[in-house]
Amino acid sequence: MSKASVWVSLSVGLVLGFVGGRAGRPGDASANAVEARGAPAAAKAPGARQRPPISPTVYKVPLDGSPSLGAEDALVTVVEFSDYECPFCSRAHATVKQLQEKYGKKLRVVMKQHPLDIHAHAKSAALAALAAGEQGKFWEMHDTLFTNARALGAENLERYARELGLDVARWKKDMGDARLVERVRKEEAQALQLGANGTPAFFINGRYINGAQPLEVFTGVVDEELGKAEALVKGGVRPAEVYARVIEKGVERPPAQPAQQAQQELPVQKVEVGNAPARGPANAPVTVVAFSDFECPFCARAVPTLKALEEEYGGKLRVAFKHQPLPMHPHAKLAAAASMAAHEQGKFWEMHDLLFANQRQLDREALEGYAKQLGLNEARFKAALDSGKFDSQLTADMSEGTRVGAGATPTFFINGRPVVGAMPIDHFRRIIDEELKKSGVAAR
Repeated sequence: MSKASVWVSLSVGLVLGFVGGRAGRPGDASANAVEARGAPAAAKAPGARQRPPISPTVYKVPLDGSPSLGAEDALVTVVEFSDYECPFCSRAHATVKQLQEKYGKKLRVVMKQHPLDIHAHAKSAALAALAAGEQGKFWEMHDTLFTNARALGAENLERYARELGLDVARWKKDMGDARLVERVRKEEAQALQLGANGTPAFFINGRYINGAQPLEVFTGVVDEELGKAEALVKGGVRPAEVYARVIEKGVERPPAQPAQQAQQELPVQKVEVGNAPARGPANAPVTVVAFSDFECPFCARAVPTLKALEEEYGGKLRVAFKHQPLPMHPHAKLAAAASMAAHEQGKFWEMHDLLFANQRQLDREALEGYAKQLGLNEARFKAALDSGKFDSQLTADMSEGTRVGAGATPTFFINGRPVVGAMPIDHFRRIIDEELKKSGVAAR
């Protein structure tokens, strides 16, 4: 791997790399990882900043009436930010069940919704669970959705509601209730503020655990927090007040990156948008160029972060997409060509979202199905794929990526400043704000 390839710091000796969209074990879902060209996992290097799988920092995570299971006076509270369509969340769901069995009344689980944009049915599934909760069946629906994570279409959701004995008419009405929609939005925003831009994310008495880690990682933290909580109770704190006491001095967002570390960024590169698909004003003071791969799971994790930034910065931000399909992904190059064939018909970003939402279904038949779903001229789309007409552009993007050091995906250039991996949103904000300040534009 070249020096310009990517680097991701890993903590507590846990390897979080994830190859070809398949996890080697529960715990491979690192929100901030990358995939490297020609290598199965990213290597370490100075200057790469990743949130560790276990954080010593205590975060102030309010419960805000989110669905909870367990006694209010439980000494340890696990707050989970999850997505019913995320395969790693399903893996973690089994781990949470084991924790509940092991710790019994000492453990309380609180569920918060964080449906990622890359999952087509995740938001409706979240609303389905909350609507079931209006009839006292949240956790039953919660378990059903994780058990059937690949069958979350509208018809399936309604079937689950019937099987749970819900008043289906009321349930459908509640799914559209503005109050529940706002709860989902608020919890999504809360997750991003806390730096949990990927799923699943857990906060055990305020301590962050990143991804579907092995059971022993969770039990280690629970045991530590249980010991601290028991000491508080012995000191006179009522059990029901332990959680509030533990988080009262917690932080509300990840600690700022130290100045010294910030200075260790990779060199600024000259990266032109050229004819790459882009959205946002051409004269925006900040341009983000992404080198990405539709089959890379870490690229998918960065999609909601970029969308949030586009909304947050409005007309001050332009986002361009360049292709870096990795050899380890058999369908990545064809998917890239399909996105360009859609671009030819004015639907690049719509295809972009569909491809990331369906990373495990990127063969030719599936791509043609997405073209039909988007209302493209199917004959023209198929002919474009057959012709190989986009090969030269893909090759040019890949060559440029190699030249500027984007040997792993995702890699971003913010006004030429590299950001390697699906980093927390605050990492992007810091650089964008600095670039806006240089141009004399107010950040937000």
